[in-house]
Amino acid sequence: MPKYAYPAVFHPNADDGSITVVVPDLPGCITEGKNLADALFMAEDAVAMWLWAAENDRDSIPAPVQLPQVEAPEFVNYVCADTDEYRRKHDARAVKKTLSIPSWLNAQAEQAGINFSQVLQEGLKQRLDVQ
Repeated sequence: MPKYAYPAVFHPNADDGSITVVVPDLPGCITEGKNLADALFMAEDAVAMWLWAAENDRDSIPAPVQLPQVEAPEFVNYVCADTDEYRRKHDARAVKKTLSIPSWLNAQAEQAGINFSQVLQEGLKQRLDVQ
């Protein structure tokens, strides 16, 4: 399960109270939140999205470097990301699967109007204990 942690620079904006977040190790990974809690949430989402895209494109994942030095009111905090969790939440593409079931079971399921894809998805989620 790919999990990452990167230092991020949090820059409070005096004019409206929002907080801009920059992750120096991930080029272009910048986000903003209305307040600290929102900025932390947005930073986690931005880092996970950046890394998920890099994994999908088979790009190299940069290693986190030393904590950046900043001056108040800026501060540095680590942001964690789990790309497997992000993928589960955001990659809903359908994948075609071929499977085999007994003929008698197929006939009864079709007669009952069973949606095979839905039943398979529900069964896999239950078996894997995922939502």
